[in-house]
Amino acid sequence: KVIFFLSFAFFFQVCFSQTDSKMLIKTNADLNAGAEQLHEYLPLIKNKSMAIVANQTSMIGNTHLVDSLMSFHLKIKCVFAPEHGFRGDASAGQKVANQLDEKTGLPIISLYGKHLKPTEQDLKDVDVVVYDIQDVGVRFYTYISTLQYVVEACAEQNKELIVLDRPNPNGFYVDGPVLDKNFSSFIGMNSVPVVYGLTIGEYATMLNGEHWLRNGVQCKLTVIKVKNYTHKDLYQLPVKPSPNLADMTAVYLYPSVCFFEGTKVSVGRGTSKPFRVIGYPGFKEGDVSFMPKNIPGVAANPPYQDTLCKGFDLSEFGEMYAVNFKRIYLYWLKAFYDTYPAKEKFFNDFIDKLAGTDQLRKQIINGVSEENIRKSWEDDLKKYNVIRKKYLLYEDF
Repeated sequence: KVIFFLSFAFFFQVCFSQTDSKMLIKTNADLNAGAEQLHEYLPLIKNKSMAIVANQTSMIGNTHLVDSLMSFHLKIKCVFAPEHGFRGDASAGQKVANQLDEKTGLPIISLYGKHLKPTEQDLKDVDVVVYDIQDVGVRFYTYISTLQYVVEACAEQNKELIVLDRPNPNGFYVDGPVLDKNFSSFIGMNSVPVVYGLTIGEYATMLNGEHWLRNGVQCKLTVIKVKNYTHKDLYQLPVKPSPNLADMTAVYLYPSVCFFEGTKVSVGRGTSKPFRVIGYPGFKEGDVSFMPKNIPGVAANPPYQDTLCKGFDLSEFGEMYAVNFKRIYLYWLKAFYDTYPAKEKFFNDFIDKLAGTDQLRKQIINGVSEENIRKSWEDDLKKYNVIRKKYLLYEDF
């Protein structure tokens, strides 16, 4: 019965939802990302030694930011790389070693694993740090945690920070439980909701302005804004931000589907549709079967590797749900829990870090309705939205 309603909900949304005609789908051709506005930030870095925080998304047209800046013969001391590495070819959670970039010869310093924050030694000969990484606007996507450590290091070591801003592909809504500081971790450091509705430039400004950095320090921060962007816009990512967010459908589904990484349900890592299919071995319902494989640089030893899973393909639903309803979808999480044969084993310790609270897990276990779960977020979301509005650099939704 539960699965019937799951299927019916999927059918109803797909058949009757239409993309909001007021929202414009913009691409790089319609916008000028911060990195593209060289005339604004070249004068700020000329004759200064610099470090760059970048990955495969740090592009100016078809040229990488680092390659572009190298062509100006600037003093680049090193490149810091987040989770997934400088070229974006490391699996989630995979250790990324420090190395030399083959193309430029620059030292690449990993900001992942045990070395999350630039040290005094890392920044010893640096005057200014330039940050340019495409975010997806979801709290447990670790690039904003890397951003926070970079902002904090710059503040503590009296270094200038320039954030080259980029659009947020999930920046058209705010939703989800707000993090309880008792559940802070690298996948959620501050009291913000799962979908927080800010660009990286706005988020960095909030970190500074709200004194969320260690000991309340603040850094000298400059944000190079995106031209022709608003939070009403949809944004078509030109480069996949990480190996398992391969398309916009996955990006839109990610805030809802990633909760399953704290459960016995596979999110399709090791398949051609990560974050677009969900299921597990022995599931009795569903419309698809899939078998996760070990894929170097994409999915190292994924859950249920080489084991047949059955579940649902959410691709069509994902193309339209967030865009139309502007909220996280909890029905799947509730339905899979309700039908899982060994409920005491359904959740693992990761779920509370993803949710930023233990309340969501407890609400699911206790059979609380989706409507009432959402109501439990309302007060915290109102408080967060008051804070958020202080740091908006672009027209709001």
